[in-house]
Amino acid sequence: MDRKWWTLLAVCLGTFMLLVDITIVNVALPSIQGDLHASFAQLQWVVDAYALSLAALLLTAGSLADIFGRRLLFSIGLAVFTAGSLLCALATGPLFLVLSRAGQGIGGAVMFATSLALLAQAFHGRERGTALAIWGAVTGAAVAVGPVLGGIITTGWSWRGIFFVNIPIGAVALAVTARRVAESRDPGRGGVDLPGFTLFTCALIALVYGLIRAGEQGWGDTGVAICLASAAVLLAAFLAVERLSRTPMFDLALFRVPTFSGGSVAAFAINGCVYAMVLYIVLYLQDLLGYSALQTGLRLLIMSAVTLPAAIASGRLSSHVPVRMLVGAGLALSGAGLLLMAGLSAGSGWTHLIPGLVVAGVGSGLVNPALASTAVGVVPHRAAGMASGINTTFRQVGVATGIAVFGTLFATRLADGIVAGLRGTPLASRAHGVAAAVSQGQGQRVLAALPPAARQAAGQAVRTAFVSGLNEILMVSGTGALVAAVAAVILIRSRDFVARTPPLEAAQVAGHPAASRADAA
Repeated sequence: MDRKWWTLLAVCLGTFMLLVDITIVNVALPSIQGDLHASFAQLQWVVDAYALSLAALLLTAGSLADIFGRRLLFSIGLAVFTAGSLLCALATGPLFLVLSRAGQGIGGAVMFATSLALLAQAFHGRERGTALAIWGAVTGAAVAVGPVLGGIITTGWSWRGIFFVNIPIGAVALAVTARRVAESRDPGRGGVDLPGFTLFTCALIALVYGLIRAGEQGWGDTGVAICLASAAVLLAAFLAVERLSRTPMFDLALFRVPTFSGGSVAAFAINGCVYAMVLYIVLYLQDLLGYSALQTGLRLLIMSAVTLPAAIASGRLSSHVPVRMLVGAGLALSGAGLLLMAGLSAGSGWTHLIPGLVVAGVGSGLVNPALASTAVGVVPHRAAGMASGINTTFRQVGVATGIAVFGTLFATRLADGIVAGLRGTPLASRAHGVAAAVSQGQGQRVLAALPPAARQAAGQAVRTAFVSGLNEILMVSGTGALVAAVAAVILIRSRDFVARTPPLEAAQVAGHPAASRADAA
């Protein structure tokens, strides 16, 4: 098999592994809580520690890959992620597990930031479209099948199994990367931009932590205000340092290219509007309708079943159809799917979601490969690591922002609805406590603990308030995706893409003189 296809295999294995870990853990949280005697706050950090370290280091990892070598950094990321998975599986307490999840996030950031750069190095022309289609399909499928795999492994084995399975996958990906993936770097890049690295990492940590805290405590929380203000100050300082630096880790001139800006908006929107909503759909299926983790995952397979063929079609069409039309159409379909899922009532079943899941699945399938080509197609090959890191940073910040915004809207509508529904009943004084428990995924447990005489009235109030809150955030997310679709069509332009000729195999080796000539082509 040609070296480039080995590269695709290694990248897809790594990407699948790290994205599955974003969703697979959610369905195992009850088992983790019981085994490790963890509090709800500690369970939240099992999820958030991974997301925080992943988002904060993406851009830094992409820039370091351009300097030291993309294959080298990808290999380091694989090794760190695999080691973190082993530590998670062996965790003896909540703090041990949270710290191990942070280690997984660090490895995941390095892998994710370099994956598109490795594909851009290996594939050209129509073959790049095919490779990005496969990568995009893997991306969509990983997010969707995570709950299914989590349910199967947790039910049939143990929650520790969701981490143990990463070890053989990581070992295979490491072996393929070491033996079959070509090295490349930017020979023109200077040293490490330490001030930029420090400022940007701290800014992203403050921003993402502030967004996570806002989703838990509300936007009026003092800690949220301090984090977001600190992030703004640090980002401003970072921009000033990058303007003055001779070897910046973040070339701000990229945002003068409309297509790069459009791709960043689309990356933020697809994750912030579509993938952030998956959390609340899971909450609806599990906590309100009472489905098990496995039953929930199987229902979400409807979405991934259409994402895969849509992604393959998008990759093949990318050489014939303007990328902006694929991204715009994909975001528009995603928004339409989210709007179709709205309109739930207290008596609705899960089948109400099917049309929306299908349409949103097709939309996300169209977006991912086209968006990947936009991320690395408008920069010279030498800057592919930085461009890939920026794009994936926007994706992760989009998820954190979406969850925080939707969480606030959902919790507010949920609390108001439950208080109104229980007004004048013996449970009126406990309405706020019931609302807080439901918003934290503990609705079934709280309702089961109520006296039988009060359970029916409370259940009706909870169902009515829950679907009201879910309808609202579905409308907001769907509208956001439609606005992003318009922005993508306006900003993304075919003439901004960099024309390249396929480099010679020898030119892919770091430091070879032909690499500079290929980039200049």
